[in-house]
Amino acid sequence: MQKIITIRTDKKNGLYDITEEVVSLIKESGVITGIASVYARGATAAIMIQENWDQSVQNDVLTLLRKLAPSGIWEHDRQDNNGDAHLKAGLIGASETIPIIGKEPGLSTWQNIFLCEFDGPRERREVVVTIIGDH
Repeated sequence: MQKIITIRTDKKNGLYDITEEVVSLIKESGVITGIASVYARGATAAIMIQENWDQSVQNDVLTLLRKLAPSGIWEHDRQDNNGDAHLKAGLIGASETIPIIGKEPGLSTWQNIFLCEFDGPRERREVVVTIIGDH
């Protein structure tokens, strides 16, 4: 099964929790044991599994990435002024693979799935969720 989740982002840099949408698709698929691939379409977005207990971890992630890849100093900025967004997306990565165990995502209590926006705001970001496994 493969579906696309569409998200509107409202910040230049932000983490958007998509866990509920992914869990819903896993349940809809009927897969008992398998994997869910979660993939961000676009060169300036990424997927991350991270804690969602409070906003502090998400804020810390964005602070770290701003320090590692500050804006306005990259060669690519001469084309479209988003060199930092490409670097941040590359550091985090375009996808995550989540095991499906007994019809449930194999996430721990504190793990959530985030779309990472690094070049927003965007009217439309697409996340492709591909679910493979045994029914």
